[in-house]
Amino acid sequence: MVNKIPYFEYSKKKIYYEINESKSDGTIIFIHGSGEYSFVWEPQLKNLDMDMDLIAIDLPSHGKSDKFEKLDLNIYVEVVQKLIEELEIKKAVLCGHSLGGAVAQQFYFDHPERVVGLILCSTGAKLRVLPVILENTLHNFNTFLNNVPVGAFYRKTKEEIKRAYVEEVSKIEPQVVHDDFKICDNFDVMDKIDSINVPCLVLVGNADKLTPVKYSKFFDDTIENSTLKVIEDAGHSLMLEKPDHVNKAIKNFVQKKIKNF
Repeated sequence: MVNKIPYFEYSKKKIYYEINESKSDGTIIFIHGSGEYSFVWEPQLKNLDMDMDLIAIDLPSHGKSDKFEKLDLNIYVEVVQKLIEELEIKKAVLCGHSLGGAVAQQFYFDHPERVVGLILCSTGAKLRVLPVILENTLHNFNTFLNNVPVGAFYRKTKEEIKRAYVEEVSKIEPQVVHDDFKICDNFDVMDKIDSINVPCLVLVGNADKLTPVKYSKFFDDTIENSTLKVIEDAGHSLMLEKPDHVNKAIKNFVQKKIKNF
């Protein structure tokens, strides 16, 4: 892999990424969800004990990436493709959370030759969003933020984890969060899922209210080479709620299922 500063240019704007480099050719690219940025993958980049390059991207208008006037799924997919080109990655495992899972799926359909495996985390093949979320992200952002812990976490998850998450989400512009959820609301690839022919790990919290377990079971029932892992006592943000369980599942999946990069 080319060793560069953690920015690259897309459409004359800077896109930021976090990277934990290794001496291996293997790469996992982590893609965050709506209103998030690479911070959600910190437990994976810091603690996932694997001889692979671990990369977490800040999508446009998120985190340290430059702001874009227009956001859509195609732009997010193209940014991931640009990252792969810039770092001269031949093939990668894509790990996407929620909206990031939609990006990972669409990237696979557009560039299957670049994907050696998928990790679909708290996501779905169709991601309808409650109208109240779309309304609040646009007109009542503080109300949205106040309700985030209820939707994004298992009720017994530690309060400090919830507070830290909300604090980071509050840094994202309300319009950007709204646009993210609109992208989710318009996402529907249910008729394409049976064409996925790379190994796929499906992760979901048993208490996920936003993308319930049935969404993940659809993946597992439809994708031929899939592994479903339901994580107990976790909600929608399982990589923060149960990082050790998530890391173990990812490591086992890659070691057993991913053969060549």
